[in-house]
Amino acid sequence: MQMPLRNHPGILIVSAVIMALLAWGFWPQPVMVETTVVKRGPLTVTIEEEGRTRVIDRYVISSPVNGMTCRMHLKVGDPVSRGQELLGITPLDSPVLDARSRAQAEAQVLAARSALQAAKEQALAASASAQLADDKYKRYQPLIKKGLVSQETFDQAKTEAMTATAAKRSADFAVEVAKYELKAAQTALEYSAGNPSLSDEPPSERVPVTSPIDGKILKVSRECEGPVTIGESLLEVGDPSALEVEVDVLSADAVKIKPGMTVLFDRWGGPEPLEGMVRRVEPVGFTKVSALGVEEQRVLVISDFTSPTEKWQRLGDGYRVEAKFILWHEDDVLQIPSNALFRYQGGWAVFTVENGYAKRQTVTIGERNGLTAQILTGLSENQKIISHPSDAVDDGVAIKERISS
Repeated sequence: MQMPLRNHPGILIVSAVIMALLAWGFWPQPVMVETTVVKRGPLTVTIEEEGRTRVIDRYVISSPVNGMTCRMHLKVGDPVSRGQELLGITPLDSPVLDARSRAQAEAQVLAARSALQAAKEQALAASASAQLADDKYKRYQPLIKKGLVSQETFDQAKTEAMTATAAKRSADFAVEVAKYELKAAQTALEYSAGNPSLSDEPPSERVPVTSPIDGKILKVSRECEGPVTIGESLLEVGDPSALEVEVDVLSADAVKIKPGMTVLFDRWGGPEPLEGMVRRVEPVGFTKVSALGVEEQRVLVISDFTSPTEKWQRLGDGYRVEAKFILWHEDDVLQIPSNALFRYQGGWAVFTVENGYAKRQTVTIGERNGLTAQILTGLSENQKIISHPSDAVDDGVAIKERISS
């Protein structure tokens, strides 16, 4: 005969405890989340790439004749001045020039002389353009203070003045190079064997090689004594005080960068970033294989330093810098971390925190820099939202904020 359960209170108590534990186990628990607040602050959108410095005007000094060079006593970094003798070459005995060879040597001298004249004319044109751009920039200086011209027009005039000045300097250097090439052509003709003009003079025993500019030694191709041929590279010289920065960026990013745009150079070794301005975005791209083996189309962006020279004078040719191109910036922007955003119905949304529950809120975003997003509509300042929402978070779900240790 079965006994009623009321006669066994222990069974009832155990059953009740089991039912309570099951109910507690299956009862929805609050989801642990991390939260943040909507705030206002500065927001900058940049493109960051590695770049390197390079000397703007770099000259390769080559051998003007076949001969034997002396041992090189100059080292990389040694200062040189224009016209300074860098090394000497003892010419090899050469055969007497026939009529055709002598005519060719004389033609090379005439061609070099014509190239020098063309370089001088180009220098005059560059000087006139630089003067015109500088006058225009100076006229805009009082107008920008009175608000009679736009900031964009003033920046464009400033960029044109800097570009024209650089072009003038390059044209002046081109004149010096043309003079050096003329001298090289004259030397090749003068020191050739059988020259009638030197018949009564003892043959030269040494051809001096001089520097075309004031600067420093950048590279020494030959340090030991030995034979060289015409056109063989001996030295490279340049002026390290005139530097530019080349940065290769993805072609998709290059279309967003414009001449005159501000750029910051960080991680160059100094205590604070250096400022610069984009001078040129080259119109030709090239293929580069990334560290992951992916082929990428890259474009070179050339920038100039605008910070005072004394701040970056320790930089040299080929130094590494981290370039940040400023695409957009505002000082007072309503913003949230990008990790709080998720896609919803073709747009963007976030989860706000209201009375311990998650509430889905659609938002309209503006600019983004990868870590932070601008909020145009949908949220207000100091409103609390959920960061890194997991799949367990949904509209109306009870939540509990995780306390950071």
